[in-house]
Amino acid sequence: MIRQAMVRGLYLETRMELPLVVYVDVDDTLIRTVGAKKIPMVEVIEQVRALFANGAQLYCWSSGGGEYAESIAKELKIAHCFAGFLPKPHILLDDQASSEWRRMVHVHPAQCGEASAENYRKAIGARA
Repeated sequence: MIRQAMVRGLYLETRMELPLVVYVDVDDTLIRTVGAKKIPMVEVIEQVRALFANGAQLYCWSSGGGEYAESIAKELKIAHCFAGFLPKPHILLDDQASSEWRRMVHVHPAQCGEASAENYRKAIGARA
């Protein structure tokens, strides 16, 4: 995004950093389920908190639906970190496959322990 500012009668263009938008899955990402027991994935939960603290716009989604995603986030005491709770889509109508999105990086839950908002921004910039 480019923004113009007037300085001494001249318009200068400055690049504004786009918000980091992150979609977080529930099952096998925020929690693991063994029988009826839900096991929190601590590194991912800490990653959600860190991303929120660094200004990321987070959405929690699940194939179980938005209400399920919200209920798990509430149980984990991180619901306040999310801007919304969504079901995962069945169909994605887009002119590009998600694997072709220039500003999209897939992160496996096992990889988020040492990642930061800045690392994610760099990875996105490398794809752009």
